[in-house]
Amino acid sequence: MSTKVGRLLVPGPGDGVDADGFAVPDDPVRQWDPSASGVRRSLDESLVRLGLDHIDVAYLHDPDVYSLSDGLTQALPALASLREEGVVQAVGVGSNSVSALSAAVDTGICDVIMLAGRYTLLEQPAAALVSRCASLGVDVVAVGVYNSGLLSNPLPAPGTTYDYAPAPSSLVDRARALAAVCSRHGVTLPEAALAFPRRDPAVRTVAVGAQSAAQVRENAARAAVPVPDALWADLAAAALLPA
Repeated sequence: MSTKVGRLLVPGPGDGVDADGFAVPDDPVRQWDPSASGVRRSLDESLVRLGLDHIDVAYLHDPDVYSLSDGLTQALPALASLREEGVVQAVGVGSNSVSALSAAVDTGICDVIMLAGRYTLLEQPAAALVSRCASLGVDVVAVGVYNSGLLSNPLPAPGTTYDYAPAPSSLVDRARALAAVCSRHGVTLPEAALAFPRRDPAVRTVAVGAQSAAQVRENAARAAVPVPDALWADLAAAALLPA
């Protein structure tokens, strides 16, 4: 069981649009708070909602969005204290910023990082960080492995999303090239996308989002498909993966 800290739910105006522009109820609203008291309050409220008195993993959520310095100097030490108390078993940071996660690992506090969208079949800008985590004994949870939609269908189409926005045509073309090689090996693009990060010894697990029970079942079935080693070799030969 894991949860995140760094944001609180506080009373809001209730006009139906949150600060990020989403048409969702905005009472309460989310408020960043990386202070020691904010971290403890955030975790306490999560534990109440979960009906637990401790959590396996607590992640500091996106500190680079508000203040990486405050996140690393205030929130992470607060999580370390909660770990010493036994309220938290492991401490981590979740982000899609490679530099932010690298700085978090530098603190020596992290047991795990949640790496979003930067170590996928499509692109691997976090490859050096993942390798470093393996050498330091820091676990990696790979998330966003579909790159927010681009790798979620067997044949990506124009208009699909990448990083929550319409994907550039160059990336759609790259995803389609990946899909063509996968198809020759009897594997779909989403199946390969789920399998790719799990090849690295530092990656302990892959977390995949879902909007329905059907998608949960679909992702579980995709994850169970065996992917031949020859696929990775052919992708490298086609310059679609690092050699």
